[in-house]
Amino acid sequence: MINKQINSKNYNDKTKFSIKSHWLILVITIYIISALNLSFWRYIYQHATVPHFSDALFIFTIPFFIGSCLYFLLSLILWPYLTKAILIPLLIISSLTNYVMFQLGVYIDSDMIRNTVQTNQREATDLITFSGILWVFFLGIIPAVVLLFTKIKYKSPIREVSYRVLGIVICVAITVCIAAVSYKQYSAFGRNNRQLIRLINPTNYIQGTLRYYQKQALVNREFVYLDPAATRDIPENKAPRIFILAIGETSRSMNFDLNGYHKNTNPKLAKHDVISFQNVSSCGTATAISLPCMFSNMPRKSYNADSANYTENFLDLFTQTGIDILFRENDDGCKGVCKRVPTQDMVALGNLKFCDSNSCFDEVLVDDLDTYLANITKDTVLVIHMIGSHGPTYYKRYPPEFKVFNPTCDTAEIQGCSREAITNTYDNTIAYADHVLAKAIDSLKKFPELNTGLLYISDHGESLGENNIYLHGIPYSIAPKEQTSVPMILWMSKLMEQDDAINAVCMRKKAQTAELSHDNLFHSMLGLMRIKTTKYQQELDFFNSCRDKI
Repeated sequence: MINKQINSKNYNDKTKFSIKSHWLILVITIYIISALNLSFWRYIYQHATVPHFSDALFIFTIPFFIGSCLYFLLSLILWPYLTKAILIPLLIISSLTNYVMFQLGVYIDSDMIRNTVQTNQREATDLITFSGILWVFFLGIIPAVVLLFTKIKYKSPIREVSYRVLGIVICVAITVCIAAVSYKQYSAFGRNNRQLIRLINPTNYIQGTLRYYQKQALVNREFVYLDPAATRDIPENKAPRIFILAIGETSRSMNFDLNGYHKNTNPKLAKHDVISFQNVSSCGTATAISLPCMFSNMPRKSYNADSANYTENFLDLFTQTGIDILFRENDDGCKGVCKRVPTQDMVALGNLKFCDSNSCFDEVLVDDLDTYLANITKDTVLVIHMIGSHGPTYYKRYPPEFKVFNPTCDTAEIQGCSREAITNTYDNTIAYADHVLAKAIDSLKKFPELNTGLLYISDHGESLGENNIYLHGIPYSIAPKEQTSVPMILWMSKLMEQDDAINAVCMRKKAQTAELSHDNLFHSMLGLMRIKTTKYQQELDFFNSCRDKI
């Protein structure tokens, strides 16, 4: 009986995969730097040049340099009882980040981690594709399962430590040799391609996650009030001032025919007396940064998203000075902007005319606008946060009757569609936004006795496959214009123009020539609603230079 148990044990040991720990570290290192860093190697291929032998030598040493560093790190952390617990999730997560970086042109840093943390179920579901599942299955899950059923052989503690030390010494030696031969090339290439570090798997998302939570820990949690002494200039015997601030999602300026686009994407707004600003830059390239930044008094260059979460924005100053606020949310969250003002979640309200259980068409934001306006008796700001052109499922953002540009890309796997189909689908979302905004203006025009206006501005733009980049979220320092150039469209009733002494000719000229950004919104809204506060900067109010003294 004992012999049978021994034989059975020996048989199981022989049939189970086994590998020595130092060989496992080497295999995992090679696998990660090759199969799970495709976006990194594509970048090297596209940007590295070899005019001299030293440059060729530099490129040749890159895998050895990256591999040595990774082997060094793995040797420090992969010990008995920890190896599989660390490597299995590492392989699966790295296969996912490998996919989004390679297929969508994404860079991963702390801001991208912030976007991920704030992503909700609908947004996450839209990003799930068949090709993505295959990538994760073959490059992540299968290797993880193989590792799970592999027996890792460790030496005695002293010999195990000795082998690790030897491996680390070899890694250090390789790194020193490479630095001695190619330091200048590494220094120059790294200096000119600082974004490359955001493509190295898995250190990019590990470092980004640590940096994100470090920022969370360092932020001042004491709530900051902008100006408790802020007041408002309220003219006597004036009609109520009603202003709609429409926040677009993922709309880029270059696809608006009001800004010279070759397709007729703004047929309805073109019939209104609107002013379209040609050169407006966003604060960020993702909603989690841009949306709160737009409402904040912090300029883009010094903006801190974590601090902004504990600081008032201009909606707070409006409320403080007696202006009624309503925030209508149709884009999966206001990122903290609306948490201190009355808010309506359009999906939760469930208007069956425009909504299903997951999302609503943007028309739901203005469906009852006539009734709402008819009941206003005091100065009011209505903020409508649109889902706009949120990708990758652009085809879900408009009703069937707005499928005017064909062929379209009716899938989340947009990288598999032609550029024409992707652009057509995206342009349909712009045409639908045009319809929604025009409908809002039509409602405002029904109340000529009110002092009314509307401003539309998007949070950021979108890449549609230019240079193999899709969606948004590229670090601002290297972001293409497609992601930072946003539309801004203004409509004002004649009564509001007169009441504010706005020179429409001046505004139209300014719209063509001025370089503006999200930094201007805070101060322009304060000026428009006549808020008196020390936080107001007249030079950043884009109305001011075209306004006579009131």
